Amino acid sequence: MKKTLLTLAFSASVSAIAMSASADNHCEVSITEMDWGSAIIVTNVSKFIMEKGYGCDVEVIPSATVTAVASLIETGKPDIVTELWMSSAGDLQPLLDSGDVEEMAPVLAQGGIEGWWIPNYLVEANPELATIEGILANPELVGGTFNQCPEGWGCQIANASYIEAFGLKEAGIEIFDHGSGETLAASIKEKYDAKEPWFGYYWAPTSILGKFPMTKVDMGVEASVEVHACASSTDCTDVEKGTYPPSVVKTVVTKDLKERLPAIHELFSKLSFETEEMNTLLAWQEDNNASPEEAAAHFIITYPDTWMSWVNDDAKEKLSALLN
Repeated sequence: MKKTLLTLAFSASVSAIAMSASADNHCEVSITEMDWGSAIIVTNVSKFIMEKGYGCDVEVIPSATVTAVASLIETGKPDIVTELWMSSAGDLQPLLDSGDVEEMAPVLAQGGIEGWWIPNYLVEANPELATIEGILANPELVGGTFNQCPEGWGCQIANASYIEAFGLKEAGIEIFDHGSGETLAASIKEKYDAKEPWFGYYWAPTSILGKFPMTKVDMGVEASVEVHACASSTDCTDVEKGTYPPSVVKTVVTKDLKERLPAIHELFSKLSFETEEMNTLLAWQEDNNASPEEAAAHFIITYPDTWMSWVNDDAKEKLSALLN
């Protein structure tokens, strides 16, 4: 019953309470919804809390890392960009330096893990494939294909840089550009079920790496923030061999939001998910074939101690009333 109530609350575009509060307090907020699993859940949880706890009228803007950063640079919108992997958002630095955009809490408390991966069964059969040197020497053993990030993702730029630096194409490895995060994930599942070769980019936290054990390829170099920043920038032309350092994953908000809606600014200074918490939530969503709204509702019901630590007393009272 609680799940049904909360799911219905999510599906309503704007509740009567939210419309009334928005009219009185002008609480109108725009927030990104990146096109991967954990980010979608973060947005839906945030939307629910802002609407039902703070009475906001929330506009959700489908986006991706590169497009979100470009929008902030060009228009100063949206108000909130969440699950921004800072290692892939180098072009945002001038706005951070000027104070027009501010970093909030790490939305993934332990950060994010990115890299190039192969299935464990390939390493068990061919231990040399655990290194990039082994892959370059035996491209046929990984299917002769690198599974690249979808268009618009920041990792696409970094991967393209490393693909050139390590000479994947010269080694005979073709680059397959995926159209979405869903097709990238589906390619892992398809190859894993058939025990066929797969080689490409992925990240954590995700349900995919929880369900399909993968080995992170040893790139043979130490992770360098400076090298990766160059690899992730379209302006950097002298890219070295490198690898992904552990990523700081944050929400960023505009100066305008901070000045206009201090309570929402405070909310995002605290809103942070434990990595294992997110992994569990993503697995629950997949196992139950649940929508993002249902997964967010499941979070509200299952982890009250977490979200209650984010919100102010007034929002806590309103949100708690939905659980009774």
